[in-house]
Amino acid sequence: MQNTSPPFIAIIGAGASGLMAAITASKAGANVHLYEQNIKPAKKILASGNGRCNISNTEVSAQDYYGQKAEFCSFALNNFNFAHFEKFCKSMGLLLNILDDGRAYPLSNEAKSVALSLETYAKACGAEIYTEHPISHVEKKNNKFYLHTPLNTSKAYDKVLICTGSEAAPQLGGSSQGYEMASALGHTLIPTYPSLVQLHLNASLCEKASGVKLDAEVSVFLNSKKEQSMKGDILFTKYGISGFAILDISQMASEALLNHHRVDIGLDLLPKFDRQTLSSQLLQTAQNLPLYPVETLLCGLLPLKLCRVLLEDAKIPTQTLGKDMHTKMAKQIVSKIKDWRFEVSDTHGFKHAEVSGGGINTDEVNEKTMESKKCKGLYFAGEVLDIVGRRGGFNFQFAWASGHLAGKEMSRS
Repeated sequence: MQNTSPPFIAIIGAGASGLMAAITASKAGANVHLYEQNIKPAKKILASGNGRCNISNTEVSAQDYYGQKAEFCSFALNNFNFAHFEKFCKSMGLLLNILDDGRAYPLSNEAKSVALSLETYAKACGAEIYTEHPISHVEKKNNKFYLHTPLNTSKAYDKVLICTGSEAAPQLGGSSQGYEMASALGHTLIPTYPSLVQLHLNASLCEKASGVKLDAEVSVFLNSKKEQSMKGDILFTKYGISGFAILDISQMASEALLNHHRVDIGLDLLPKFDRQTLSSQLLQTAQNLPLYPVETLLCGLLPLKLCRVLLEDAKIPTQTLGKDMHTKMAKQIVSKIKDWRFEVSDTHGFKHAEVSGGGINTDEVNEKTMESKKCKGLYFAGEVLDIVGRRGGFNFQFAWASGHLAGKEMSRS
């Protein structure tokens, strides 16, 4: 007679995808042990969105993701879309606040609501959660998986889900642990890199402009070719540049740096104005205020601190008077305002990154089940895979979708 007893499942990592998988598998009748190295589950959830947690997005497709095979995520996303996710949230009493741009937050506006709801629901469904239980490695023998701890204790399981996240935010528990486990079980890895991260610029001028924040359009140039543009806020820092627009273009910039391309960014500090309008305005102001220095003439357009740095880079003395302003000088200044170029030397690193690109090669994972093609009974979900989303709740939605799919498939006898 065929054995129909429920499978005994281990899930490594109690983040978004791990908690979703634990809930899904437990509700389907599986025996689930969820292991978390931190003192509490969902540590990254608690820190996300400055404590508010941009939990998902109403409009999600494979176009919102990056990876060597970004389309890998399509099945999971379609199988568990935003409508499914919202229904799931309601089932555990977590209501959502959906903004006009599609971003979804918990109605409470607190990330702790998300973390507590998921943990409570997982336990109510029957999952056993073991916190402060790091797993050092996973071994497969005689069709069973053995999870080893640093204390050399081990337990045997029928199936294992690795959803340990990435190297991003090591202060919250991010590490390469999941990659190492997958590699030991036969998987290959796509090189990792920080994403949704601030950028270091090869220019001492940035430090002089440190603290200046404004809305701008940022373009990425790879080997001198323009590849992408984003509008949003930017913030000059001592090391380079930050802000939402920078986080949005950092995916492309960071991956290009990993592949040894020259990366430059171009800043349009006044995207609402064309060059001709700005040149005419500047010349008119100079004519009206002939005895005022050029830095003063510019301060009605840009923060004064930034005006000084921009003029220095344009090699125009800040005390140049309006009466000495000519058309060529105005165009020179406007050229900097509309396309101020900086070479990107590095990212601000995994410690400051929200997520990571690269990871477990998705060619070796079944997109319809999240099961390994290399090792039967082994599953993956979330950021440990070579899938990374753009800013706006997309990484969470892939975590929910892939965790749900893995949990559903693992619960099958």
